[in-house]
Amino acid sequence: MAAAPLKFSKYHGLGNDFILVDNRHSKDPVVTPEQAAKICDRNFGVGGDGVIFALPPVGDTDFTMRIYNSDGSEPEMCGNGIRCLAKFVADVDKSAPRKYKIHTLAGLIQPELLADGQVRVDMGEPILEGPKVPTTLAPTQGSTVVKQDLVVDGRTYQVTCISMGNPHAVIYSCDGKPIKIDELRKDFATLGPKFERNAVFPARTNTEFVEVVDRSHVRMVVWERGAGATLACGTGACALVVAGILEGHVDRSKTCRVDLPGGPLQIEWRESDNHIYMTGPAELVFSGSLHA
Repeated sequence: MAAAPLKFSKYHGLGNDFILVDNRHSKDPVVTPEQAAKICDRNFGVGGDGVIFALPPVGDTDFTMRIYNSDGSEPEMCGNGIRCLAKFVADVDKSAPRKYKIHTLAGLIQPELLADGQVRVDMGEPILEGPKVPTTLAPTQGSTVVKQDLVVDGRTYQVTCISMGNPHAVIYSCDGKPIKIDELRKDFATLGPKFERNAVFPARTNTEFVEVVDRSHVRMVVWERGAGATLACGTGACALVVAGILEGHVDRSKTCRVDLPGGPLQIEWRESDNHIYMTGPAELVFSGSLHA
């Protein structure tokens, strides 16, 4: 880390919390992945699910997003994180609510700060082809992996694989029975890693377990690749709505409310442009300076 103190702000989106750094003066993050992991430590550091950097723009964009997870790994994108990043840059620049064009490792993502304080994000199109997710599970609908069986710890989970620029395994049923979130919680810490690092996911995976409330309302818990159990996952909420529509649990014609452990997101998969739109909060917790 640089000799000078690192200025940062901490934001959260539904409890999914991040350390935000204005890094627009340099094309490289000012801290290493190893340092980021230490910063995310909740006992010896600031504490967070990741460190997010606002970097200079690439092409016709406003700026670039990069993120290091709490284990030092680098994901392609983060849905809750990009809402926090948009709010952070607006706060730093003291700019009015606006729409940003942000370059990410998952491509162009466009968050818009709304007048009511929420952030709506155009997440682009979902990637449905199994090999591009990536997964080695056999496709069941054309090139898409929908409700494919995967045995973990002697139980057969029905898995749908979606990429939102990062990989997701979405599970609505196990042994042919609907998921019940409350029944999962006691074993979640041991179950989650067995999906994340399963051999059928060559880039590892985020995993969402989903319980249907009705055709426009679901509940979920998430095990995030590189971060473990978190209170929210924006890309996961998008992926599970796509999976729910493909499996026939959710209506595409309606906005779906997704209840995450940290609160609700509103997700819409529009037929007009095939893009997914996510709407939710991003809130400042505190700002400070970190010394090496």
